[in-house]
Parts: sequence; structure tokens; C-alpha cells
Amino acid sequence: MVSAPLDTIERPNAAKERLRLWIRLLRASRLIESELRERLKRDFDSTLPRFDVLAALYRQPDGMLMSDLSRFLLVSNGNVTGIVERLVKDGLVSRAAREGDRRTSIVKLTAAGERRFTEMAAAHEAWIEEFLGDVSLGDAERLSATLKTFRSNWEDGH
Repeated sequence: MVSAPLDTIERPNAAKERLRLWIRLLRASRLIESELRERLKRDFDSTLPRFDVLAALYRQPDGMLMSDLSRFLLVSNGNVTGIVERLVKDGLVSRAAREGDRRTSIVKLTAAGERRFTEMAAAHEAWIEEFLGDVSLGDAERLSATLKTFRSNWEDGH
């Protein structure tokens, strides 16, 4: 009797299990994101994209070029421009022409923007803890490491 190599037998099951994993990740992500959107609107009269822009700028106290901000957030320049314009109007972000190049703008948090983001970030962290609190520290570390490896491989084009 001729038997198939082990990897041939496992491959269909592995593919189905990876598909199940993708569906579970997607479902979990969508559920959490939906709840975050609702809570940001309810508690801070904000949107998730506004929170994301504030978070990116918080990590870069000296500010970011608009093009770098859109690249970091993986969205178009047009999307970022509209959000930044509203944040400037609300006094949470400042925008200034880049020295030597008036065509590009550097944006950064104002003091009010930093205070507002700090409040939002604390609530955001508490919400995530509420959603994922049943995941053990060890499981969270392992899953995070696995996803980081995947991300690195995927971003490198592998």
C-alpha cells in the first residue's frame, strides 16, 4: 500500500483551519471596532478615524508631514486632509507650512489635543481590557507575537 506524504494529507485541513482563523480574526476585529466606534461617539463625540489621527500625532510630538500621516494610517491623503481640517477647526491639531516648502504641511497636536487624546486613550485602553480581559496574558503574548511575525512576513512581500 502506497501512502501519501504527511504534508499532502494535512494540507487541506491546514488550509481550512487557516480560513477559520481568518474568519474568527475578522469577526473579532469587526465586533470590537463596531463597539469602539459607538463608545467614541457616545463618550467623546468623536470618530475612530479622528482617534487614529490623534494617536499617530501623539506618538510624534514634533509633528508629521501630512503625507507621512496618511501613509502611517494606510489611508489616502484626501481622507486625512478632511479629518485634520476638522481637528484644526476644533483646536486639537495645528497645521503649519513646512519650512522651505509651502506645498507641504506639518501637523501636530495642540495642548488641548494632547489632553483630549490622553482622556480618549485611557478610555480606549479600558474598553479593550473589557473586551479581551478573558484572554490570559500568556495567550495574548503568544497571539501578538504570531501576528507580528505574520505582519512582518506579509509586509515584506513574502
